[in-house]
Parts: sequence; C-alpha cells; structure tokens
Amino acid sequence: MAQDIHSPSGQEKVFDTGLALRQAVREGRFSGDTAGKAPGLLQGNLAILPKALAHDFLLFCQRNPKPCPIIGIGEAGEVALPDLGQDIDIRTDVPAYRIFRPGQAPERVDDLNSVWRDDLVTFVLGCSFSFEEALVAAEIPVPHIEAGRNVPMYVTSIETRPAGAFSGPLVVSMRSFSPADAIQAILLSSRQPLAHGAPVHIGDPAQIGIRDIMSPDFGDQPVMKDGDIPVFWACGVTPQMAIRNCGADLAITHDPGHMLVTDIPAETAESRLWGIAQNNNN
Repeated sequence: MAQDIHSPSGQEKVFDTGLALRQAVREGRFSGDTAGKAPGLLQGNLAILPKALAHDFLLFCQRNPKPCPIIGIGEAGEVALPDLGQDIDIRTDVPAYRIFRPGQAPERVDDLNSVWRDDLVTFVLGCSFSFEEALVAAEIPVPHIEAGRNVPMYVTSIETRPAGAFSGPLVVSMRSFSPADAIQAILLSSRQPLAHGAPVHIGDPAQIGIRDIMSPDFGDQPVMKDGDIPVFWACGVTPQMAIRNCGADLAITHDPGHMLVTDIPAETAESRLWGIAQNNNN
C-alpha cells in the first residue's frame, strides 16, 4: 500500500529561488512535496547518521552511485551547508523528515530541533526531481507534475552493493511517456548524473520485481495513458531501505518526495560542485 504523501491544500506555489522555498518551509508556509516547486534547481535527498556510521554510509554511496550520488556532506553537528545554498538550516528547511529508531516504525516530523545532536553527519544526495525541469523545458509532459501528485516510487528486486552496516534493495521512481518522449527523457536525464542520470530500467516492471505498477510503495498512484512506456530511475529513497537495518540508535532522512532544495542550477551542478570541491581542497 502506497504511503499517502499528497501536498496539503494551497501547496501549489512555485518558488523563484531555493532560498525562498526553504524560508517558506522554515516558517511553516510550505509543507508539501517539492516536485516542480523550484524549477531548474538541484534538489537533494537527505540521510543524517551518527558519525560512527558515516564512513560506512559514504562507502555505500560510492558503491551505489546511481541511487546515491553525493552532492554534499556536512561536518559532525553542522546544520549549515554553505556549498549548497544560502542560510540553509538542515534541521528546519526540508518540508518533512523521517526519523528511524531501532524496533520502531519511522516517525514523520516537521523539523529536527528536538532530536538534533552534535555527532550527526548530514549527507545530501542527488534527486531525480532535478532533471524534470529539462523535460518540462523540452515540452515533454511529466505526468505526476501535471496531475499535482508526488512521483510513484517502488522497491525492486535489485540489490544494492553492501558496505559495512548498510545494504538493501534498490528503490526506483517511475515516469511514463509516449515512446518518442521516453527516448528524449532518457537522453536529457543522462546529462545529469547528480540527479541519478539515465534510467535503470524501461518497460516491463515485473522484470525488476514490481508486481503492480498501480500500487507504488511510496508516493502517489501513477498517471498512465494507453501506449505509454514506464521508465524507471534510481531513487534517493534507496538509502532509507539500507538505513532501516543499519543499527543506528537514531537516523534521519527526508520524507519521500520532500527534498532539500539547493541554490544550485541543476544543469551546471556537476561542474559547479566539482569547482567547490577543488577550492575546498586547496
């Protein structure tokens, strides 16, 4: 059964800047999913873990770059991520979070002020929402955006490469297109490796362990037209599956579909982040 992550009423606004969206989130004026809400900007999945597990998680990301493309890592206890945007506070600037504790169901919360600790390390991973602007600019319909829904996401039968305490199945997001638009979507997404790049599967969902495409594990039911081809991208919810069983006394992610929106243009993200990394190393 899919988890209901519909945007609340009045969450249809599109923001001109990442800062404007983050401030709206921090002030309680926006709490919906972020698909299509910040056109052209790089969005990020969130994974926050105790420092003792940070090395293992970094290795997990390096071994699984399609679902876990790293776009930012904070120092232990750091809440600002200046390389990704102005005035970011990771405790408050994501519309919804998930908290994982051993033996408990994930808890959905609006902020992290009551649970933040000095040993927590923030990882920000690329998100497929970022390449959707390129599709929209190319006049390729993106079904969940047009319908005002969250993207459908599915747990697959494909296993990730384990690292230390982290292992689990690959999660994918799905968008359906006409055959011609599917080809264009593949080409456009392949240009943005930090947003998961090219798809991992096209066509029959059963081949990757998805029993019912109309019943996603996360997000909303898909909108599909006759003749559409389902196209599946690696999804940043994948680390949540690995985090569930990592043994951390506290672990935090974004709630599926509710991303950290950065100030970085998606189309130039790779070169810009590479330049920041080089400057930081000098």
